[in-house]
Amino acid sequence: MPQTTVLVDGTAVPRDLGGVGRYVEGVVSHLAAADAGLDVHLVVRPGHAEHFAAIAPDVTVHRAPAWTDSVPLRFLWEQTGLPALGRRLGASVLHSPHYTFPFGWRRGSVVTLHDATFFSNPEWHSRLKRTFFTWWSRRSLRSRPVVLVPSAATATEAARVVAGIRADVRVAPLGVDRARFHEPSVAEVEDARIAAGLPDDAEWIAFLGTIEPRKNVTALLDAHAAVRAARATTGSSTPWLVLSGARGWDTSATERLDALQDDDHVVEAGYLPLEDLAGFLGGARFVVYPSLGEGFGLPVVEAMATGACVLTTRRLSLPEVGGDAAVYTEPDAESLASAMAALLDEPDRVAAHRTAALDRAASFTWDATAAVHAAAYREVAR
Repeated sequence: MPQTTVLVDGTAVPRDLGGVGRYVEGVVSHLAAADAGLDVHLVVRPGHAEHFAAIAPDVTVHRAPAWTDSVPLRFLWEQTGLPALGRRLGASVLHSPHYTFPFGWRRGSVVTLHDATFFSNPEWHSRLKRTFFTWWSRRSLRSRPVVLVPSAATATEAARVVAGIRADVRVAPLGVDRARFHEPSVAEVEDARIAAGLPDDAEWIAFLGTIEPRKNVTALLDAHAAVRAARATTGSSTPWLVLSGARGWDTSATERLDALQDDDHVVEAGYLPLEDLAGFLGGARFVVYPSLGEGFGLPVVEAMATGACVLTTRRLSLPEVGGDAAVYTEPDAESLASAMAALLDEPDRVAAHRTAALDRAASFTWDATAAVHAAAYREVAR
């Protein structure tokens, strides 16, 4: 089989990697196993070059200019420098893994869209963000030969809200890195406790995600407060609530967080390092992800891979990820409080869901994700 040269544009990966970074990591590091006939090149901003070279030794890593750290200049480079690099490499396929792509690229093109809620639920996003991503999503769906999405729910939403789709839309569920997300040791749990700033021996309920409106953090804070108040009347303690993730544009949630007192037993841990996440998620009494809707829901499968019992909602893609292993609730504060209190009172149920979570997470592999990508590359190259 003739070799196919593929260039993956990783310059949109944020500084702290996040979900997009883990997606690019997972795909590029498994492409060689998916198709030995692919010659894969990855271009990233200089600060990410050593990291990706280490985790993907079969991939040739290129450094974009340092000035691509500026968001506007990165888009300028995407439209000019990226296609020029692709032509110099003789690439027959350019994969744009985060919505945008260079208009001047005339060879094979694959674009990944992670979410269709910019159309269906614009109120969950800032005005600038929804305007930007709806514009690019339409262009991708109407002009690219193949568009990859992480869930059937996202494909269905895209078909419902975008007219004139010409792309072949393919579902490529994301995987989970079992080296990072695994059942934690006692030492890893203690390290996570320290990293989160919790008192010695304190139990916790974990949340992982950016604090933005659709993550529903205000309802989670209300639910935790209600559970604590109800259990205090019976003399029962309630685990601390620990939120890990960057602050987004959810002003309601951030105002609440700014007003918290020590005796509220809520910790905003910020961005925890990846090496602490297994202990943070797997060491929690359970993980709550009360999202109003996701394109995939990577924190859910990552939590399940650590053996966590996950409480989430049935909105959009989340049941595709959680299956029968997750516990489900409506996203309002009252329903969340009821579900959280029930899990605190039913340790055997939590234990059963922990076991089911490990089995469920094992079905999400980056090898399978990469295989879908490799097939798409081969097809558009022809």
